[in-house]
Amino acid sequence: MRFIPTPLAGAYVIESDAQEDERGSFYRTFCKEEFETHGLKGDFVQASLSRNHACGTLRGMHYQKQPRPECKLVRCLRGRAYDVIIDLRPGSPTLCGWFGTELSEENHKAMYVPAGFAHGFLCLVDGIDILYQMTELYVPELAAGVRWNDPAFGIAWPFEPLTMSERDRCYADCRADGDADSC
Repeated sequence: MRFIPTPLAGAYVIESDAQEDERGSFYRTFCKEEFETHGLKGDFVQASLSRNHACGTLRGMHYQKQPRPECKLVRCLRGRAYDVIIDLRPGSPTLCGWFGTELSEENHKAMYVPAGFAHGFLCLVDGIDILYQMTELYVPELAAGVRWNDPAFGIAWPFEPLTMSERDRCYADCRADGDADSC
């Protein structure tokens, strides 16, 4: 496994090499020891699967507020997605910064999303499965988000989303200082 730092402090793209033969492929998706060596939390307590039917579906930008912010390890098991993170940590040198990369079943990449980041993705093809591993249990009253096209972040999506939830469409703009609690 290779831990590639993103421009956002504490966030990584994780690459894994698949061993291929006539049966198919095999690759490591997680190693607690390697995560700890890189100073990353790896005590995952919950995993979820997001199944998405159509190209152009957007899910995001979601996070869990204090006192239970969660780190996430995100991987595309089927299809291709443009995966995006936003740094919402007060005082962070990369506050309001965003980073995006393609995750796919072919490239075997994962995104490590630190606590205090919003996360979302855009389906680039029909039939996407995204696996999330989280370091905190889901707490509905702490679930929050920022709008996918908030000018405070200026995310350059590959194309305009076609489908999203009403909740994701209607998050308010954040203040210029990136205060996610103002959203």
